[in-house]
Amino acid sequence: MAEASSRSDRARQRDRLVRSIAQSQLLTSAALLLLAIFAVAIASSSLTRPLFFGGIAIVFIVTGLAVLVPWTVDNKHWAISLPILDIVAIVAIRQGVPELGAGLFLVFPVIWMARNYRLFGAIVSVALSTLLLWLAILWGGDPLAAAEIAELVLLPVTLAFISASIYSTTRRTTSQRVLLRSQATLTEAAFARARSQERSLEEILNAVEFGVLAFNAEGQVTLVNDAHRRSLAQFGAPRSALVHPSAYQFDRITPYPEATRPFERAIRGQAFEDLTLWVGEPGQERVAFSVTSRGLTDSHGDADGGVLVLRDVTAELDAIQARDDLVASVSHELRTPLTSILGYLELALDDPKISPDTYRMVDVAHRNSERLLTLVTDLLLAASDAEKTLPLTFEPFELSKIVQYAIDDQATAAEKVSVSLRVDIDGPVLITADPLRIRQVIDNLLSNAIKYNRPGGSVTIRVETNPTSIKLSVVDTGVGLTPDEQSHIFDKFYRTDSARQSDVEGSGLGMSITREIIRRHGGDLTLESEMGVGSTFSMTLPTTRRS
Repeated sequence: MAEASSRSDRARQRDRLVRSIAQSQLLTSAALLLLAIFAVAIASSSLTRPLFFGGIAIVFIVTGLAVLVPWTVDNKHWAISLPILDIVAIVAIRQGVPELGAGLFLVFPVIWMARNYRLFGAIVSVALSTLLLWLAILWGGDPLAAAEIAELVLLPVTLAFISASIYSTTRRTTSQRVLLRSQATLTEAAFARARSQERSLEEILNAVEFGVLAFNAEGQVTLVNDAHRRSLAQFGAPRSALVHPSAYQFDRITPYPEATRPFERAIRGQAFEDLTLWVGEPGQERVAFSVTSRGLTDSHGDADGGVLVLRDVTAELDAIQARDDLVASVSHELRTPLTSILGYLELALDDPKISPDTYRMVDVAHRNSERLLTLVTDLLLAASDAEKTLPLTFEPFELSKIVQYAIDDQATAAEKVSVSLRVDIDGPVLITADPLRIRQVIDNLLSNAIKYNRPGGSVTIRVETNPTSIKLSVVDTGVGLTPDEQSHIFDKFYRTDSARQSDVEGSGLGMSITREIIRRHGGDLTLESEMGVGSTFSMTLPTTRRS
């Protein structure tokens, strides 16, 4: 292939060379042909003059050579003989018919040599023309007229200026041509690299299993990978479609309004992550996608479109649903026998005839049964529908009293580990919420602050109010949490490394349930923590119930 390309380059170079030589000579020949016609028209005897006829004949012979000789890169240096012969012919024509002023036609071979043979051609063409003109005058032996003397001086000067101008222009043109050729080569190389990178990117994106949609700043789609096209075809979308025919939200029932569908939001420049999208009609084949949108910028940092990524998470969501269903089923089945066990244990503890040793053993069984029932309840709460397992009864109540009740109940546990409890509340705080659920939240936060504190530490409950919300913070001086632990602390079944290594028992559901309660109230639960310093859990609640 390289050899064929080289032959093709040589052929193109040869064609350009032949064309250049022929065009240069034909221009000279055409001008002298017109001159000959004019000479014959005004003086038919011109052709009888040997010098005139010989000069015309030389020009046409040179023209034949320019057209017929197979010029190549190897023999192109012989082409300089053509303009030299043209100079000889033009001087002969001038001498044959002086009154025609044919000396001016020396401009053509001078231009040819100056353009094609650089400085050498420029100097030789002017020097040869001047030498032949003067030799012809001297050889004739006739006395010179004043006009001829002017011509023999001015014509060489004119030819010299023309030659210098052509040489200078040719140099600039050649330099520009070389520069343009170099820039064209660089541009072609850059374009080739860009096309190669584009092909590589397309191949990579077509090899992955997640769908990819890219679009420019005008919202026009510029790339759709094979995975997304296969997904569209799977649900009967036409080949020209870009999005699935149907789109449902996380609950699999509520359709996405057209304006809030992921693709429409991405086109408007919105960035989001892990947005759940269900495609397919209820009762038929369905697939869930985790959709992420990211904006793209150009070299100046301006918005330049974006990319939409759709990852199939059907198996993950089905597995989570199956896990929750199993946990809910098992937890529900365990509650009935556990309740019965607790009832009989309580009756045994109330029996006055029970011996102290038996009482102690039954009491241990009773406490562990209560703990097991608590774990089962938490599991059932975490795995079931929040709307059913978290019924809320909103009513106005005094938050400071709930806090004080929690402090009183946890005082004994705090004393055992030498942790002091403090309350920082300025006056009564009235709030509309579910008092039982808020007490559950405070108990859980306070209990954790005591469990994971250090001996001699402290726990402070602080309440801050403003016209629209109330912020309750539980601040401890415990071991603190790492950044990674903080990012997972509200996940279901998650327990920190320090909790797993300690004697503190738990299911890892408390913080998840606690945050769910706060969010059901229209607020949120946040965490700030530093290793070795302590943690601050802050719940923010609206002062009035939100409809």
